[in-house]
Amino acid sequence: MDATVKPIKKDISEPKPVARPSRAQAEEAVRTLLAWAGEDVTREGLLETPKRVAKAYEEFFEGYNLDAEEVLNKTFRDVGGYDDMVLVKDIPFFSHCEHHMVPFVGKAHIAYLPTDSVVGLSKLGRVTDVFAKRFQTQENLTQQIIDAINDNLNPRGAAVMLEAEHMCMSLRGVKKHGATTLTQRFTGVFAEEPKEQDRFFHLLALQK
Repeated sequence: MDATVKPIKKDISEPKPVARPSRAQAEEAVRTLLAWAGEDVTREGLLETPKRVAKAYEEFFEGYNLDAEEVLNKTFRDVGGYDDMVLVKDIPFFSHCEHHMVPFVGKAHIAYLPTDSVVGLSKLGRVTDVFAKRFQTQENLTQQIIDAINDNLNPRGAAVMLEAEHMCMSLRGVKKHGATTLTQRFTGVFAEEPKEQDRFFHLLALQK
């Protein structure tokens, strides 16, 4: 299968560079929050917590060190003339609410209509993580994913739907456990032709 690699250009959705505090400063901030919550930061069970939290944050928010264009840069043209919908559904993801810094967890469903090439299926999961592993709102996350697909794959159309439960709604505030938020975006043929949207929703509803 022939692969095409496109020149990498700057991802306009990338956050502006910021001056990051040191690891020691980050760990001290964790101690401050623990003390503010009412804990004794010198007790045995919490002595290593600041280091663990800093390490966990490196994983939770690795999206700030990833580039969507690099993820989607390699495409394949030798697909036997296939030009119909490519849909990957039930892509698990987790992100963190930028308003309360607590998780929201759900599934992404991504489809596109290729123009002259396709991308490896796993890349749709990877590009979801590029943006999910940052502080986010679900609306912004939906838009960033579809923008990356349009900018890098130049499809005839794209569709993205996210469904997620937000811990900021389940664990605090109104405390409505189990409430699901849906967001969706359609571009190109999916936005212009209702039958393509219907086909997208029909495929999502099919039993596994």
